Amino acid sequence: MSEYLSVLIFIFVGIGSVLFTFFLSRLIRPHNPYKEKSIPYECAELPIGDSWFKFNNRFYIFALMFVIFDVEVVFLFPWAVAFGELGLFALVEMIIFILILFFGLFYAWRKGALKWV
Repeated sequence: MSEYLSVLIFIFVGIGSVLFTFFLSRLIRPHNPYKEKSIPYECAELPIGDSWFKFNNRFYIFALMFVIFDVEVVFLFPWAVAFGELGLFALVEMIIFILILFFGLFYAWRKGALKWV
């Protein structure tokens, strides 16, 4: 129970310090709004038209796929380093993990999420 209590205290202290610095910065900052602050900066030129535009959804899909396979590498590296000590059970677990990710990749490929044009 004491292990959980120390983790819980650690989480609350972390969240509390973030909230404290956020509210402290809002209290001590200077507040003097004027028109030039609300205009988006574009190389010292006044913006022409609307500054908001839509991004293609494919960028989001590719970024999400990158994050998924980047996390896979984070799990694979420690396993590869300690492969000799872990044995056959860890090998089977990692093969199942990789197969699940490849099924997800195959599903995304079949749905057309990886087509750029």
